[in-house]
Amino acid sequence: MPLLLSSKKQLYKLSRIFGKGQDEKTLLKDAEYEGDEPLEYRGPSLLWTDEQIAQQKRLLIQPECPNFCKPACDLTKRYTVAILSGLGFLILFGIRCNMGVAIIAMVSNKTIPTVTGVKFEPEFDWDARTTGIVESSFFWGYLITQIPGGYLASKYPATRVFGVAILMSSVMNLFIPAAAKMHFGVVMVIKVLQGLVEGVTYPACHGIWRNWAPPLERSRLATIAFCGSYAGAVLGLPLSGFLTEYIGWQASFYVYGVMGATWYVLWHFFVFDKPSTHPTIPQAERIYIEESIGEAQGAQNAIIMTFAMTPWKKFLTSMPVWAIIVANFCRSWTFYLLLISQPKYFSHVFGYEITEESEPDTLMHQ
Repeated sequence: MPLLLSSKKQLYKLSRIFGKGQDEKTLLKDAEYEGDEPLEYRGPSLLWTDEQIAQQKRLLIQPECPNFCKPACDLTKRYTVAILSGLGFLILFGIRCNMGVAIIAMVSNKTIPTVTGVKFEPEFDWDARTTGIVESSFFWGYLITQIPGGYLASKYPATRVFGVAILMSSVMNLFIPAAAKMHFGVVMVIKVLQGLVEGVTYPACHGIWRNWAPPLERSRLATIAFCGSYAGAVLGLPLSGFLTEYIGWQASFYVYGVMGATWYVLWHFFVFDKPSTHPTIPQAERIYIEESIGEAQGAQNAIIMTFAMTPWKKFLTSMPVWAIIVANFCRSWTFYLLLISQPKYFSHVFGYEITEESEPDTLMHQ
């Protein structure tokens, strides 16, 4: 190597990479490179020890931010995806809280002035059977798209499937107040459609981590995303109660509809299907993610599974699979029972006001 090369050029010539395929752009900022030669992989540098390489990997796995007040300075793109996914689930589960809280005000007696005085009657004359059908109609659609959602997430970009599903559910939420004034059947149709589009969100979120989660961080990133569902229940019940009590039962539908549409704008501009298609991802992070995922797939001799190749018989005859199904069914049953029926229970049995019953509702989900 010529001795006249500057120190920066020497660094570029002697790459400090720690995986096959990484280039020298990770050493310095692109603007600092003064050489004329194209940047390409030339093999691992002899100047970097195994300990130094391991240290660089640790920095990518657990980035350090020097200033706690500015956490965004070291927020990696994969954690941006995780946080926005969690916010998406927070909005979705807040939407599921809207009807359970609003329907209390919709079917409760209230004072209506008339020519001869006042009378007490509900805004909507829905009996218990009707309200039960309206509240359960969401799950008719939700049940159908669970498995097809996985297929869609594998055929199309999982990030777009996830984002569009939340956007569509949020937009439909805006039409529920008007639909309720038409007929409860129109509300049922909207709730079924919401269930259909929301059914793809969990499979799509798993599809997102197929491209974004290094094996050592997969559990952490998925946990950040899925925690949004429980946070949505914890925040959605009191917020829906507050909006219903002080603004009107329609308010929660409008607020969450606008929140979902706003979230989609952020998702569209900040989240991309793969690290390789992200225009602003740091070179080091992109290579770390791609090589970590590639090494894991190579070690497992990964094969792209098709519908015909899936061992359905082994699934259906596996006791651990059935144990997971039963456990998840029981968890979902109690979770959604509390989410939907709990506000009505505290209101009718204990006589709580809408804002008061939201507090014990929230404690149940903490």
